[in-house]
Amino acid sequence: MTLASDRILRLLLPAIFLALSVIAWDLVVRVFDLPPYLLPGPGLVARTLVEDWGVLSAALVVTLVTTLQAFLLAAIGGVLLAILFNQSRLLEYSLYPHAVILQVTPIVAIAPLLLIYLPQQAAVLACAWIVAFFPVLANTTLGLNSVDHNLADLFRLYRATRMQVLLRLKLPAALPHILAGLRIAGGLALIGAVVAELSAGSAGAGSGLAYRIAESGYRLHIPRMFAALLLLSLTGIVIYFVLALVTHLTLRRWHESAARREA
Repeated sequence: MTLASDRILRLLLPAIFLALSVIAWDLVVRVFDLPPYLLPGPGLVARTLVEDWGVLSAALVVTLVTTLQAFLLAAIGGVLLAILFNQSRLLEYSLYPHAVILQVTPIVAIAPLLLIYLPQQAAVLACAWIVAFFPVLANTTLGLNSVDHNLADLFRLYRATRMQVLLRLKLPAALPHILAGLRIAGGLALIGAVVAELSAGSAGAGSGLAYRIAESGYRLHIPRMFAALLLLSLTGIVIYFVLALVTHLTLRRWHESAARREA
C-alpha cells in the first residue's frame, strides 16, 4: 500500500463509519417513531443548530475562551514549574506530591467549593486549569529528567553552565514529552470548563455551552441539547487536531515519532 493510499484510507474510513452511524441513528428514529423529547433525529438536530445558532454560538465563545485561558495557564505554569523542579530536587520533593493530590481529587467535588469562594468566571477558569495543569507538569518533568546521561556527561566535560545545559540539552530533549502533555491538556481543559460550567449552572448562574446543555435538559429541549453537545464534540476534535498538527510540524524533521510517519 502506497503512502498516498494509506492516508486516503485513514481519512475515508472514519468518514464512512460516521455516515453509517448517522444513517442508523435516523433509521432508528423513523422506524420506532421516537418523539423529539426522547431522541431527536439528525435532521432536527441540524435544524436546531441553525435556528439556535445565536444562543449556542455565544455560549460556545464563552466556553472556548475559558478553555484557551486554562490551557495557556496550564502550559506556561506546568513547564515553568517543571523546570524549577528539575533545577531543585528539594522543591520537587516538597511540591510535587501536592500537585498529585490536586490531580487525583475529583474536579466535581472541587468545583462547588471554588464557586463559593471565587467569582463565577474565576472559579470556572480555576477548575479548567486544575484539570489541565498536571499532564503538562508531569510530562515536562519526565522529559527533563530523562536526558541521555552520555550527553549530560559530555556537557559536564565541556564545563557547560546549568543554563546552557537546560537550554541546549534538557529542553530540546524534553520537547516531545512537553508536546505530549500539551495535547492531553488541551482536551482536559475543555472537560474542566464543562464540569465547572455545569456546577455553575446548578448554582443558578452560567452562560457557557455546558450550561446551555443543562438548561435544555431541564426544559426538555432535547434537540438543542444534542446541538450543543455536537458543538462541544467538534470543539474538542478541533483542539486535538490543532495540537497534533503543531506537534507534527515541530518534531517531523528530527524526532523519530514524527519522522517515522513521514517515511
